[in-house]
Amino acid sequence: MLLLLTAVLLASVSEGEAGTQRRGEFSFASYYNDHMVLQASPFQATVWGYSSQMGDAVKVEVDGQQPVSTTVRSVGGEGMWFVKLPVIPAGSTPYTVTATSSLGTIQLTDVLFGDVWICSGQSNMQFTLDMANNASAELQDSLNYPNIRVFTVQLNQSSTPLYDLIDVEEPWSVPHPVGHSPWSHFSAVCWLYGKYLYNTLKKPIGLVASSWGGTPIETWSTQDSLSKCRNESTQHVYDRLDVPPPRRDSVLWNAMIHPLVNMTIYGAIWYQGEANADKPGLYNCTFPAMIDDWRVKFNQASDGATSNKFPFGFVQLAADRNGSVQTGFPGVRWSQTAGFGYVPNERMKNVFMAVAMDLPDFSSPYGSVHPRDKQDVCQRLVRSGLSVAYNKPGMQYQGPIPDMFSYNTQMKYITVDYGFSGHTIDVRSSDGFEICCTNTTTSRNACLDPDHPWIPSPIKSRTTTSVTVTWTKQCQTLQAIRYAWQESPCPFKQCAVYWEQSKLPAPPILRYL
Repeated sequence: MLLLLTAVLLASVSEGEAGTQRRGEFSFASYYNDHMVLQASPFQATVWGYSSQMGDAVKVEVDGQQPVSTTVRSVGGEGMWFVKLPVIPAGSTPYTVTATSSLGTIQLTDVLFGDVWICSGQSNMQFTLDMANNASAELQDSLNYPNIRVFTVQLNQSSTPLYDLIDVEEPWSVPHPVGHSPWSHFSAVCWLYGKYLYNTLKKPIGLVASSWGGTPIETWSTQDSLSKCRNESTQHVYDRLDVPPPRRDSVLWNAMIHPLVNMTIYGAIWYQGEANADKPGLYNCTFPAMIDDWRVKFNQASDGATSNKFPFGFVQLAADRNGSVQTGFPGVRWSQTAGFGYVPNERMKNVFMAVAMDLPDFSSPYGSVHPRDKQDVCQRLVRSGLSVAYNKPGMQYQGPIPDMFSYNTQMKYITVDYGFSGHTIDVRSSDGFEICCTNTTTSRNACLDPDHPWIPSPIKSRTTTSVTVTWTKQCQTLQAIRYAWQESPCPFKQCAVYWEQSKLPAPPILRYL
């Protein structure tokens, strides 16, 4: 166990930068402090730290549990120790974690055991609760959730992987309604996800926010995952914050995610992609590859304590500008699902998502790219997470996904059937569908050209499980149909197709016929 940790950390130390990491003669790592949540059963929580006494014995004990022991080893010239605690069930009873060595005793108090989630991405994840809709009420309501604990990583970057955080923005804390500031702490999406999750699970939730506005996915990815994809420049344009975001590959993985890999986590959620809108096709590779790689890295560094298939949730890009914009965001949304249109799928297993394209906020004081309605987003994300990450049965967690297309080019119609699930659709608008046609001089690949015209095909009739769309322009060869392929495809909750029961919206589709 320690040999594995040593190998992982040694690589980090030999390549890493010391920064301003704080450690004492005998201390816990930077993200272990009072009031924290450690991962509960069926997983073993990990605890690690530093010691100046090489070869010293360290004993770690949780109230009422069998103590575990380890030895201080030299890792890159620095003394470190690491243990996996016994499996402890989730509950609201606070524990004290005590570590003892020849240098003395250190403790973590008011520690809860529950599920630990990492929340990462760019500005819509960094967007804080005091900026969201009903902010005052939400902040005050946080007092009703003392068993949710929050932690925020400080913004930092590094050219090489670090083995501990350079600094902490907000140490593990019990929720409180004061001391919040925009873009600082705490993340609205992270908090609301944890809150809604707690309302169902009724067990402690630990939330670790590590996000930076305006940053592309490449900054959060390792060189291992990026090497699996086409290696292109990461110069992007969505810089909406005062702090200039980093642009180089892996710099945020190195400083803001890699230091966390030794910790046992239950899962991760992600809200990012706006900064990759200039190259949406590449995201089809980089996003699934990043998820795969994070799973490997967390599993290895925690000595198997974190699952190598841990659940990963994300928010599909929300609306932004009001108008007919068909490039960028729509392509990223499609690539976020690896071209399937939904998750989980064959390429992205144990992955879940929330559709947010029908929740525009064109008057947001933070810019339309930052909608203030994070509540609907997180209700959808938790609904999906409970089904995928927690295997809760009988819950409708995906919006309507077409299972059959039938068409007649002479009669100029296509019927899109959602009936396989047996649920009833709710049609709120006739707009959103388009078709791609070609002639004898063009191939179906022309549909991929952003300058190739798509023909609007409004809904003319419907049943409880299908819609029929038609068109009036000449179509020599029908090639494809797509839905909601706009940066901002509809007014608030007024896209064309929803489930009647759950009110979940249909995600974008692109289907060759």
